[in-house]
Amino acid sequence: MTSVDVDDSPLGGVLVLDLSRALAGPQAAMMLGDMGARVVKIERPTGDDSRGWGPPFVGEGEDVESTYFFCANRNKESITLDLKDERDGEIFRRLVQRADVVIENFRTGVLDRLGFSTTRLHELNPALIILSITGFGHDGPDSARPGYDQILQGEGGLMSVTGPDADEPTKVGVPIADLLAGMNGAYGVLTALYERERTGKGRVVRTSLLAAVVGAHAFQGTRWTVGREVPATSGSHHPAISPYGLFRTASAPIQVACGSESLWRAFATAVGLDPADRRFELNQHRVELRAELTDEIEAIFGERPAEHWLEVLTAAGVPSGMVRSLDEVYKWDQTISQGLLIEVDHATQGTLSLPGPTIRFDDNSHAGGRRTHLPPPTLGQHNSSVRSWLGEPSADRR
Repeated sequence: MTSVDVDDSPLGGVLVLDLSRALAGPQAAMMLGDMGARVVKIERPTGDDSRGWGPPFVGEGEDVESTYFFCANRNKESITLDLKDERDGEIFRRLVQRADVVIENFRTGVLDRLGFSTTRLHELNPALIILSITGFGHDGPDSARPGYDQILQGEGGLMSVTGPDADEPTKVGVPIADLLAGMNGAYGVLTALYERERTGKGRVVRTSLLAAVVGAHAFQGTRWTVGREVPATSGSHHPAISPYGLFRTASAPIQVACGSESLWRAFATAVGLDPADRRFELNQHRVELRAELTDEIEAIFGERPAEHWLEVLTAAGVPSGMVRSLDEVYKWDQTISQGLLIEVDHATQGTLSLPGPTIRFDDNSHAGGRRTHLPPPTLGQHNSSVRSWLGEPSADRR
């Protein structure tokens, strides 16, 4: 196993082979690693594509590392294998025979051509769970298309409802299609592992970036599928609730969310609007007259700074907040209190602060299911230790 004892973690004893690159697959593998699974990241000799994504980079010379790579590869070991090479292929076969999960995000058919189709993998290990993440889905007329996050944000309709107006479709500021595909993949793997307890058999779990985006449409999806209304951008305001969005004050913008009639009445009373004004009596009316209502709210908010209005709204029990920059988020006591910032000791970069796992358990004050987290590995860092564990010569073939 690793240098960190994770056997008493929720996924302690589960071995995951991460063949994936970039973000969706690595995100899924990292989530499983956060819960205590042993994750062996199998990289080409040239490494995961995201090792070259930047700036920013840290380190110098041969020790340069991409901060992008760090975001999705904590709690993993790294070995380098060329699956076209006979000897490396044999090492992979032996790992598969011991593994519980294999994660891959190759284009459809690539693993088959390498000699590791899902049929072959299940011949090697009938109990294996295989997670396959593609861009557009493993079948259908567009299955062969390569898919990256921004392409699917556009093709999946997300950009059509994001941004200031219809003439400027805008991507989300993080690779949301990749992240959600990884989360969905981890969810599928855990379901399959649970099923295996009953059946003893593995299965193939499939998801895609397209599925991730369409699955996140939420009420925007049913606006069309049921209501036959094509959603459009609404900027920083909710298209179906008002007031619910970003409002200017005398100093900085703040956000307000009146998600019920009682919250609207509390908000109106707190800021000096008439809650009985028949123009704004119901949410439907407020949505129809959003521009007019926004003007009235901002005329009032413009008289005082953001801090004043946040205090007023908090006292009234109205959900509200500022817009923080990321440096402010990671300095925020609340962020730190939730285990959302962790420290790890990297092989070449020393102590690193990283965004942490999103799950905590009631008997574990630490983030995720581990007591201690592994840093993102350097390329091939565990070549010797993994080969030694398999009974192979331990020479580092990095």
